[in-house]
Amino acid sequence: MTGEKMLKRAAELVTHRRTTYGDPASSMATVAARWSLTLGHPVTPAQVALCLIDLKLTRLAHDPTHLDSVLDVAGYAAVLREVTR
Repeated sequence: MTGEKMLKRAAELVTHRRTTYGDPASSMATVAARWSLTLGHPVTPAQVALCLIDLKLTRLAHDPTHLDSVLDVAGYAAVLREVTR
């Protein structure tokens, strides 16, 4: 898969997940609120997106050919952009 096709597929996934789970900014805010309670300190929606990217990068370090993780990194990068506007 070319880089361009990969990015188009990641965009399709973000659109599908928006339909399934709602607005990504709201989802990241909800996760941030939950993580803030769990961790005992404030967590921002941007930090949630960055941590999810880190999770996928850790998995990619184990298997850099795993396409789902590559697509998820691209998708979470797009979500990061949405939550930091």
